[in-house]
Amino acid sequence: MLNSFFDLQSIPPVWVQSAAVAIWVLLMLILAWVVNRVASNDPEVIRKIVHIGTGNVILLAWWLDIPPIVGITASIVASAVTLLSYQFPILPGINSVGRKSFGTFFYAVSIGVLIAWFWTLQKPHYAVLGILVMTWGDGLAALVGQKIGQNKYNVFGRQKSWEGSLTMAVVSFIISSSILVSVQGNLWQTWLISLTVALVATGLEVVSFLGIDNLTVPIGSAALAYVLSQLMGNV
Repeated sequence: MLNSFFDLQSIPPVWVQSAAVAIWVLLMLILAWVVNRVASNDPEVIRKIVHIGTGNVILLAWWLDIPPIVGITASIVASAVTLLSYQFPILPGINSVGRKSFGTFFYAVSIGVLIAWFWTLQKPHYAVLGILVMTWGDGLAALVGQKIGQNKYNVFGRQKSWEGSLTMAVVSFIISSSILVSVQGNLWQTWLISLTVALVATGLEVVSFLGIDNLTVPIGSAALAYVLSQLMGNV
């Protein structure tokens, strides 16, 4: 089981946990800044570096078993900073993607909501699942769709690509099944739940607007996995 693999003989003090999370996020922001300065003028690439890099902090939070107050506080601070960055150049290159979107703000909010919800239930793996589906599924789908997406379709006036949507579905399934199998075991119910989550997450991403998928995909994926697991008698 993944939990036993990650068990620490002694849980670090809260300040060490908080520092580890803060350092990881800071490193991702520095990486994005460096890439923006020396390697790429594409704001979408910069945004996805931050999107994928910072999203993985949820794994660090799970491993270190951080208190929920740390994650919730970090989410509130990040949400405030991202809101300010829409008016001031606090996070240059992150919110400038050539379209109106509040995705970065919704992303920070979703992390806080999921930590508050599933850390309290002592089932943090559902929060991890939701965030990583958004982190890797949506992150890679956007890059694939932008770079190699040739087969386009329109939903509510927004252009999507079948290549991007397929990437979202496949990556979401891999993320969901990896986490659920590690916690619940190799059961047929687990694979069915993972497939359902992947398809629903892809649907939520397809119909999103103004970046709201950064809220609906992680919360929807986590909630669906949790409810289906309860109904099927899984952990």
